Amino acid sequence: MADGTFPILSALILLPLLGAGLTLLQRSDRAVRLAALATGLAEAALSAALWLGFDATGDGYQFVERLPWLPYWNIEYALGIDGISLLMIVLMAALTPLCVLISWRSAAVRLKEFHACLLFMCAVCIGVFCALDLVLFYVFWEAMLVPMFLLIAIWGGAERKYAALKFFLYTLAGSALLLAAIVAFRQYAGTFSIPELAARDYPMGFQMLAFWAMALAFAVKMPMVPFHTWLPAAHVEAPTAGSVLLAAVLLKMGAYGFIRFCLGLTPEASVEFAPWMVAASLVSIVYGGFVALGQKDIKKLIAYSSIGHMGFVTLGIFLMSRQGMEGAILQMLNHGITAGALFMCVGLVYERSHSRQIEDNLGLGKRLPVYMFFLGLFSLSSLGFPGTNSFVGEALVLVGSFKYSVWVGLAAIPGALLGAAYMLRLLQRMAWGSPSAASQWADLNRREVFCLALPAILVAVLGFAPGPVLKVMDRAVAQSLERSIAASQCETSKPAIGADLVQAKEAADVR
Repeated sequence: MADGTFPILSALILLPLLGAGLTLLQRSDRAVRLAALATGLAEAALSAALWLGFDATGDGYQFVERLPWLPYWNIEYALGIDGISLLMIVLMAALTPLCVLISWRSAAVRLKEFHACLLFMCAVCIGVFCALDLVLFYVFWEAMLVPMFLLIAIWGGAERKYAALKFFLYTLAGSALLLAAIVAFRQYAGTFSIPELAARDYPMGFQMLAFWAMALAFAVKMPMVPFHTWLPAAHVEAPTAGSVLLAAVLLKMGAYGFIRFCLGLTPEASVEFAPWMVAASLVSIVYGGFVALGQKDIKKLIAYSSIGHMGFVTLGIFLMSRQGMEGAILQMLNHGITAGALFMCVGLVYERSHSRQIEDNLGLGKRLPVYMFFLGLFSLSSLGFPGTNSFVGEALVLVGSFKYSVWVGLAAIPGALLGAAYMLRLLQRMAWGSPSAASQWADLNRREVFCLALPAILVAVLGFAPGPVLKVMDRAVAQSLERSIAASQCETSKPAIGADLVQAKEAADVR
């Protein structure tokens, strides 16, 4: 680094890669697991140091690293984070050791390669969230496909090859549009640097084309209806650790792309097309809820619920208000915690029943009380029960929705009600259904309790004290909305949105 400080972002990327290589050199299964776990714990500790060193009152990117990569094309190895990136990096790093622990008794086939894929996934996901060069971002974005494809195709269920191929093709098709947008920005502005591109102005026609090229790529990753069909198949067939990473982190890449690139690089087009994105988000919210309500497979139910929850995220982003944006980012973080924990719960009960069907996992309340405590807590969090983490983000999005339009707010309410319906239905049947399928099953052991304890603590802490997280993202939210403020002020037909954005910027400056 130019200032001689420790390159902590590069360390966060390189450490899992070194750990992946280390696991491949081990000779026993126990040594492989221990090496992967040690790497995950070291990554979590490094992310904690990143959190402690982050200046929540600072503007711009922090921990910036720049090195020439391909000087002829003006491509750099450039890394840096803001408050939004920090939250996603910490989430990824915290989940990595949990994914190793939750897979301790599974993945007996090609154990070395399984853990190497997990650690490689950790490295490239962190790279996505801290890349400050479009080409570097795209490299990490595409590299993510390889380990997730392998996790599904090799260690997945009976239909794993179909699910892996569908996931790969959908995501690759979206990535082709993203690549076209990257090339267009390079041709127009002469640089791949994200901060430099965000500081420039572009003609409206260029912005509109670039916006839709990027938005479609990110909509596939989210996924938004109608680009969602790869998600249930991938979730159902993926191993538990793969489902955790897919729900907790990979889906957030699409939302991160909307904030960083659509709003950051094409602000006028984002304001212009915000009503369309709001409408698409409402469709995803209601559709995901209704389809989840009819599912008999626990994994499919949680997968379709993710479509609805991510609909709240895109809704909050394109409300173009402080409440909406902060609610969306909180929802990204909280959904990562809750959905990841729910998929862990599914994996644990699958190890006992060897089935993901609800009717094969009935009456667990009396036989597995510890398990049902965690499942109940995470289910309440998923439906946005007051006092849990998801309530805060969902409430902020709904407040922003009613400020945007009463009709938009009213249209979003059924999504919250459907969430309560399908999660409470799942809880009722698994806790009190009969006949009980758990007469010979053992309750959670210490390792399994530890895996679920950290998400449970975060559900409670973020539910009652979200202030530190809101403080971390505050300046990044203000900067993400800044250019949209200026763009919306030119839209004389939408004065209310412009006024709301001005108030958001003023409130952020005061803080």
